[in-house]
Amino acid sequence: MDKINCNVVSCSHNKKQVCYANCVDIVGPSAQKHSDTSCSSFLDKSHYSRLTNNVLSEGSCDCLQCSVESCTYNSNHLCTLESIQVSGGENVDYYTHTACSSFKLEG
Repeated sequence: MDKINCNVVSCSHNKKQVCYANCVDIVGPSAQKHSDTSCSSFLDKSHYSRLTNNVLSEGSCDCLQCSVESCTYNSNHLCTLESIQVSGGENVDYYTHTACSSFKLEG
């Protein structure tokens, strides 16, 4: 299973709805819902071209960091889920327009 599934088609790291970044960092320090989170690794392919050759490992991204302290799945800044879904759609041009749809509020 791919670690990071992503429907942000304008991201340079997106290859057939799977992330190929070297590492992904989900941010949103005081998130209360998934729309309060963002993928800070987003790069607009109109500026950066395609960046789908993961040089730190073979295949899709397998490094998922998380600084969303309020998420149930955050354990020492690493995500405990086997895979996550990053959303944002087709016309994203800045990382704050993305979200981790797998976010679950702790508690």
